[in-house]
Amino acid sequence: MRWRGVTLQLFLLIFAPLTALTLAVALGSTSLHEQAMRQMVGERDERAARAAAASMTAQLDRRLTTVQALALYAAAVPPETAVADYAFLLTDFERGLALFNADGEPLAILGAADWQSWPLADLPPSPAAQLSPAFAAADGEKVTLAVATNEHGVTAVGAFSATGLARQALAGISGGGHPLAAFVVDQQRQTIFLTGHHHPASDDLLTHPGVAPALRGESGATYLTLNGQEHVVVFSPVPPAGWGLIIEEPWQMVAGPTLRATQLAPLILAPVVLIALLLVWFGARQIVRPLQTLADKATELGRGDFAAIEEPAGGIAEIGRLQAELIEMARKVSAAQKSLRRYAGAIAAGQEEERRRLARELHDDTIQTLIALNQRAQLAQRALIGHPAHEKLAELETMVAQAIGDARRFARALRPIYLEDLGLTPALEMLTRDTAANFGAKMAWELTGEPRRLPPETELTLYRMAQEALNNALRHAEAGRITMRLRFEPEKIALEVADDGRGFVPPNSLADMAPLGHFGLLGLNERAQLIGADLRLRSAPGQGTTVTVVIASRNVSAD
Repeated sequence: MRWRGVTLQLFLLIFAPLTALTLAVALGSTSLHEQAMRQMVGERDERAARAAAASMTAQLDRRLTTVQALALYAAAVPPETAVADYAFLLTDFERGLALFNADGEPLAILGAADWQSWPLADLPPSPAAQLSPAFAAADGEKVTLAVATNEHGVTAVGAFSATGLARQALAGISGGGHPLAAFVVDQQRQTIFLTGHHHPASDDLLTHPGVAPALRGESGATYLTLNGQEHVVVFSPVPPAGWGLIIEEPWQMVAGPTLRATQLAPLILAPVVLIALLLVWFGARQIVRPLQTLADKATELGRGDFAAIEEPAGGIAEIGRLQAELIEMARKVSAAQKSLRRYAGAIAAGQEEERRRLARELHDDTIQTLIALNQRAQLAQRALIGHPAHEKLAELETMVAQAIGDARRFARALRPIYLEDLGLTPALEMLTRDTAANFGAKMAWELTGEPRRLPPETELTLYRMAQEALNNALRHAEAGRITMRLRFEPEKIALEVADDGRGFVPPNSLADMAPLGHFGLLGLNERAQLIGADLRLRSAPGQGTTVTVVIASRNVSAD
């Protein structure tokens, strides 16, 4: 109940949408930022791989062209002269240059390369320039041979470091302090060159993404999850040698501090959410809850509990001033009600006094006159026995006797003599019997506890309330049975009138009875307040009505 009303509205209409929007913006922007960074790193690395592969391709093509030119030149001049004239190309063929005859015997050699360690006989003679597979040199670097044969069967061979060529092409690629791997593999999936902080094991080259498509002559990018990080893997072929170039790095580590800071920028909305939550909490604690408490107290005030409004509701100063105004208003209303009750009590006392006067006049004047009239009718009837007027006088006697009975009943209703002489219990029992006899209603009387006398004004008020409750049941309830109960308990006395009639929907507050036309119930409530009793009403459509008046024993004292 503390979260009803404005608190729930603040949460549903302000905080919850703001939180959802903040989370959506933060998570959405972070996700979009990550996707953009992921794509940017992939595109950057792919361009770098293409550029490096193109550089190696250009250098290999140049070496093939050079070897082919050497083979053609060796057809016109002696082998030693041809090799000597091409000595300036040792910068490209740092492992040496050589000319061989058709039997594989060296004709001229330039450089200190270990030509005997390489299987030159496996190289098929070809008039076109070609590249052989990479061979392992003594220093651990991979050596590649560029080969060309002229029409005389002389083969020109140039040896150069494939590792050095790849190193030169990939010199500008580095991880910038974060894990990065760039490596070149040949058709046998052997590593020719490696740079960077990370490289898969040789066994992993069989399944490593990027290796197979690069060796097939394809280029592109893919992604690999490794050790909880997503790596971007780009690949590109080096066609002249049939090599593959692969670059791999975790793309999340590429972003610099500024970019990583901008990635976290949407999280600045988190303090906004926290501030909004604090505002909602403050509003709920200092405004909404005190207002709800004050509303509950105002409800109790509307039900007649004037003391409830004086309990502090807390909250901000404005709520305190509002409660102070309500307390002042409640005091004025309470004073007005007390004055009204005194006035109502005076009116009730005047009514009772007037009823007593009317009852005395009925008893002393009207009833006595009717009795005298009845006696004279009887005397006249005896004197006119046999006369035609005798029957008329008999009818007159009957009518007078009925009038005497009605007058006595009216007098008892105006002034219940049983109540004055015998007390509340016999008076209510007699009221039940008279009601059953006069109205033909099915009545039941129940007494619980040891009867005791109450102050005269209390007994009279309870008697009048019982009369009013019976009249309401007879006029409006259409009841088949009416039960009157009187219970004497040590702590209280309870009077109850219950019927099995059609019932009705009782108002939420007894103050709402007058606008709804329940003036009888309103009168019962006023009488109950005059003697400090509690009026309880229980009813429902089709389930009858029960009116209960409870008065605490401490509020009454016996005569």
